[in-house]
Amino acid sequence: MIVLKSAEELAVMERAGKITAQVIGEVLARAEPGVNTWDLDQFAEKRIRELGGEPGFKKVAGYDFATCININEGLVHGIPTRDLIVKEGDIVSVDAGAFYGGFHTDSAWTKLVKGENPPAGPLRSEAGEAGLKAKSYEEREGFLDVGIRALERAIAQCRVGNFVGDISEAIQSVVEGAGFSVVRDLVGHGVGRELHEDPQIPCFGVGGEGAQLVVGMVLAIEVLYTWGNSGIDAADDGWTVVTKDRSLAAIFEKTVAITETGTRVVTKTLTL
Repeated sequence: MIVLKSAEELAVMERAGKITAQVIGEVLARAEPGVNTWDLDQFAEKRIRELGGEPGFKKVAGYDFATCININEGLVHGIPTRDLIVKEGDIVSVDAGAFYGGFHTDSAWTKLVKGENPPAGPLRSEAGEAGLKAKSYEEREGFLDVGIRALERAIAQCRVGNFVGDISEAIQSVVEGAGFSVVRDLVGHGVGRELHEDPQIPCFGVGGEGAQLVVGMVLAIEVLYTWGNSGIDAADDGWTVVTKDRSLAAIFEKTVAITETGTRVVTKTLTL
């Protein structure tokens, strides 16, 4: 069931969204070579609370962290650990949500970690060529630019009278048009008093299909995609989802509201 939000409820969600976006920006700014993801998560929780919110992800049964942080082939639900250390050339994504005034917001962003003197040639990693990870800085930046463009195109479809399928088709056309793969087993979603609400919003679809967009809907639009094929695996920790072929992955997500005056990005204050 799709739960519509009133103007008063949306105002509360916008406060939660500002907290979410600000904290993600601050965490990504700290995601530099030598930092471990546990410390990044601890910083995120501290900042969410300082800004007046609660870590929304800690309200998910069995999950004990404020963020999900993924690196390279990690796609979603990455558990922060002291052993996972950010390195030069890594693609790092931070997914987080603030709970404020009884409402959740959800957002994610991905960055390329650069050192002081980035090499001009291919970047290597433990997975080597088999994992499709020997990509230059320029190629990795291009990969991330595609996700940002896909999210922008998807948000442009979030208007009264359109359909969920219009959002999905926009994501798919940009990502696959650039030669990459959308993930088909994970979805965006509605968000509100619960972190995950209806409707589900796949990264692929046909325009004009699915639920119709009406005033009061609040959606977490997620662009989930990979450098290689669309297959995914669950890691041994029971939470982290990685690419099956161990190719690079990225996620870009914002919470968006459908209002009488147009599309409103609830988590728009994101500074990197």
